[in-house]
Amino acid sequence: MSDIHELVRARYAAAARVVSERASARATGPAEGCDAPRGGKACCSDNTAADDADRSCCGPSGGCCSDGEGSLYGGDAAGLPEAALQASLGCGNPVAVAELQPGETVLDLGSGGGIDVLLSARRVGPSGKVYGLDMTGEMLDLARRNQRTAGADNVRFLKGYIEDVPLPDRSVDVIISNCVINLAADKRRVFEEMHRVLRPGGRIGITDIVADDELGPRERAARGSYTGCIAGALSSSEYTRGLAAAGFEDVSITRTHEVADRMYSAVVRARRP
Repeated sequence: MSDIHELVRARYAAAARVVSERASARATGPAEGCDAPRGGKACCSDNTAADDADRSCCGPSGGCCSDGEGSLYGGDAAGLPEAALQASLGCGNPVAVAELQPGETVLDLGSGGGIDVLLSARRVGPSGKVYGLDMTGEMLDLARRNQRTAGADNVRFLKGYIEDVPLPDRSVDVIISNCVINLAADKRRVFEEMHRVLRPGGRIGITDIVADDELGPRERAARGSYTGCIAGALSSSEYTRGLAAAGFEDVSITRTHEVADRMYSAVVRARRP
């Protein structure tokens, strides 16, 4: 498990450095050739920025002159720090499917540069709270800078692994995650931790990559790398069984778009009884 952690950590540390360096360059001079990010391709599209941190389906959003991930958020992203948009590494918009309510406590597993945390903070309002959990120090540094820029006082970023969440039992109402659980080395443990920290009646609303049930691990690996969100993906049936075994009910998996042959971005919902 430690080998996979280090592989993923190194890749996302490099991605955070790319975004931070671009932010510093923009602060000292004009952008090269354009004024703002151009949205367009969904997750698992090639994008230029990922060349600096290993091209992958969940690579950095591509800088001001390439296709970016910000388009996944539509108007929700208005007013967010540009560095949060540039560090958007996901395959969907979990905030849009989690149905967050004012006053709720939210946990984002694998929070990266903080875009989903900041969007959640808006939705739960000052009476709510949002935790962002990430294992990569460079991403946490970037996320905290974005938090300060956004003035989000109801946010706290934590360092740790999604297999070992540093929060008490029954402490959150909603868990979100964006193209991260497929990267986990021990998904059974992740599902158990999700169940542990959710309050009774709590729910998950996440986006992730899933495979057709017919694709075995070797076939998934042939379609993409582990850090590229493909090789580590569960099949739809494996995902459903794993959540059920951890104690979740009302599990549903809805595919949204194909990211590789018989590999899909999907919305995953479930509830703790």
